[in-house]
Amino acid sequence: MLIAPDGTSLPAGFDDPARRAAIAATCLGERLRNGVLVDAGFFFGPKEFYAALRELPAEQRRLFAMRGISFVNELYGHEWELKIAQRRHARFVNTTMMVTGLGAAVSDALEDGRVVSGVGGQYDFAAMAQVLPNARSILCLRATRTSGGSATSNILWNYGHTTIPRHLRDIVVTEYGIADLRSKTDREVVTALIGVMDARFQDGLVASAQRAGKLPRNFRVADTARQNTPEQLAHRFAPWRRQGLFAELPFGSEFTAEEVKLARALRALAAASAHWPGRLRLARRMLTSMPDAARFQTLLERMELSRPRGLSERLQRRLLLAAMRDTDTEPP
Repeated sequence: MLIAPDGTSLPAGFDDPARRAAIAATCLGERLRNGVLVDAGFFFGPKEFYAALRELPAEQRRLFAMRGISFVNELYGHEWELKIAQRRHARFVNTTMMVTGLGAAVSDALEDGRVVSGVGGQYDFAAMAQVLPNARSILCLRATRTSGGSATSNILWNYGHTTIPRHLRDIVVTEYGIADLRSKTDREVVTALIGVMDARFQDGLVASAQRAGKLPRNFRVADTARQNTPEQLAHRFAPWRRQGLFAELPFGSEFTAEEVKLARALRALAAASAHWPGRLRLARRMLTSMPDAARFQTLLERMELSRPRGLSERLQRRLLLAAMRDTDTEPP
């Protein structure tokens, strides 16, 4: 029996229309008491985010049900039927380092055995997305990475270590677009990944896929995919960036605006100094250019280089000024 809020006893069954009508009239309301908005395993963010969580009123804090990671990351076990009902149309979003031509993902280690990070819940979510009704797994990555002054594709034909196997391939997102890989043939998967990879590396992947018999000899990269270059991307986003959209740290940060600018300049210095051609360019810039120090005075003070002492600090100051001028996105 069901006991309604007014004390009425009702048969506990939904097979009879009259019973359903009585339950709806007596037991249903407009507000869910003791309801939960989110099952959460943990929160991650800057200090201000944690402070806001701590300062939530008790009634709002109760809307977050802090559960064990096993409950969030796994489908099976206790309450698995309820999990399936609640997680219909789920979307699991993760990042990865590399994706192979057939859709496998590399997220936790390199092929020589060096471990970059733990797998975490990524495999659990990728597998869960294949089981739940209408669920999808989304893996995001940058199309390229830069090391030693040269760019390398993060979408490559094969790799000696994988975290997510090819049979769990689903959706891959890069800065150049979205590749839907689920239930596709190997040829369709390779073609979709070529469409979201950097154009500088497309021909190499095509050649590898052709040698493996995954693409025909007469395969031609789409003209739209040939536009996948950093320069074209910057051109497309320029109007929006001028409106203040697509900030460098769009979800907020504890870095000050000055620290963000310094980080950008220091990353450029580190990349340029990693190889001899870059070092020579830095030396030439440092000796031949005289950036406006007053324009970057607050940044120099932050690095304690506004009043350099000795030759070493004067050289560091000139290097930093050159890098800040090259990476500054604001008009003088």
